[in-house]
Amino acid sequence: MTEILLSIVAGLVLFLFAVVNLSETIKSALGAKAKLWIQKYTSHIFSSLFVGTVATAILGSSSAVIIITIVFVNSQILTFRQAIGIVLGANIGTTVSSQIIAMDIGMYSPIFLLIGFILLFVAKTEKIGNIGKTILYFGVLFFGLFTMENAVEPLKDEAFFTEWMKKTDNPIIGALVGAFVTLIIQSSSATVGMAIILSKKGLLSLTGGIAVMLGAELGTCSDTLLATIKGSRQALKTGLFHLIFNPLSILLGLIFFYPFVDLVKTVSAGASIERTVANAHMIFNILGVVIFIWTIPFFERILNSVLPDKTEDVSASIS
Repeated sequence: MTEILLSIVAGLVLFLFAVVNLSETIKSALGAKAKLWIQKYTSHIFSSLFVGTVATAILGSSSAVIIITIVFVNSQILTFRQAIGIVLGANIGTTVSSQIIAMDIGMYSPIFLLIGFILLFVAKTEKIGNIGKTILYFGVLFFGLFTMENAVEPLKDEAFFTEWMKKTDNPIIGALVGAFVTLIIQSSSATVGMAIILSKKGLLSLTGGIAVMLGAELGTCSDTLLATIKGSRQALKTGLFHLIFNPLSILLGLIFFYPFVDLVKTVSAGASIERTVANAHMIFNILGVVIFIWTIPFFERILNSVLPDKTEDVSASIS
């Protein structure tokens, strides 16, 4: 059992290490261009949504994109309204990683590692070096998933573990487990990835995997809220919007849990359980955005009323 746990921890550490460094490498490669693109293409709520989706799909971390957005809001590069669209888009973009995980390409991770290492070794320019790092970190990410997948295989024969995992069939318990795990490891992608792997290995049922996925969406709010500490009111409102949007989406997901599971099964049309869990992640986030994007003016008014900008306070007192 100790060997299994150590292998799972090792795989998880590799995954998280790759996610963090992948985000940092791509941010470094884009540099000032990223700011220009974000400013240029966030003039409308739907274009902001698109930017958030694409940026998260590239960086592989919704938390990273939302934290960058909060930094930009703090620096007055973005307004609160522009940030709302990016936050919503980030929730869609993060589902790309779950689709990749469900593809079962972990066994090919050594190819990514080798190509990335060679490019990094022979690189004579920063551009080639960044490409090499990106491919290498993708390899580390896939190898971490592959390590976790192999590590959990023997757990099928552990009665206590299978009995414990059956409890996640209860949507509320499953969601709490997903939220707690994400709160600890600070990566919803890793939590959803583990749910996909455990489902594939028969340790999680479809309902359990979807419930854990729902909880993972809640656990990811903490680090983005921390990023607003000592920030401007616009930045704080961005973090609060994320904190409001995710729990409300999860609440709706739990209220309509079984109809949602039926919808996922219908859309997935007999796909493997790991692919179905990944599909559930994508459908849930897209539906959440579709439902809440029309309520943005309402939430914007509420948050502006509760936390008016200090400049507005000053002008009000003068008038």
